[in-house]
Amino acid sequence: QVQLVESGGGLVQAGGSLRLSCAASGTIFSLYAMAWYRQAPGKQRELVAVITSIGSTNYADSVKGRFTIARDNTKRTVYLQMNSLKPEDTAVYYCKLERTPPYWGQGTQVTVSS
Repeated sequence: QVQLVESGGGLVQAGGSLRLSCAASGTIFSLYAMAWYRQAPGKQRELVAVITSIGSTNYADSVKGRFTIARDNTKRTVYLQMNSLKPEDTAVYYCKLERTPPYWGQGTQVTVSS
């Protein structure tokens, strides 16, 4: 049974930082790419960042230079360090295990106040 559990969300002022974590169980974590997505109210879910099994990364243009995705295969955890947060970053953030079928975490709320 694959499980992804996110943590680290919360309320922060604009310009602040948060670090999200996503702990995986029930799968060989190191084999798969991992991604962070977000969904704001009334909007579609969008890709924020992805990290491959060998550590290559890619980011949405809206977060480049502010967010960093990283993984620790020994802890089976993927992280999203979010700096210089903006109110438009407010969303529910989900991690995703990029396999077939994919698996999603339950989401963690990030709220950035202006």
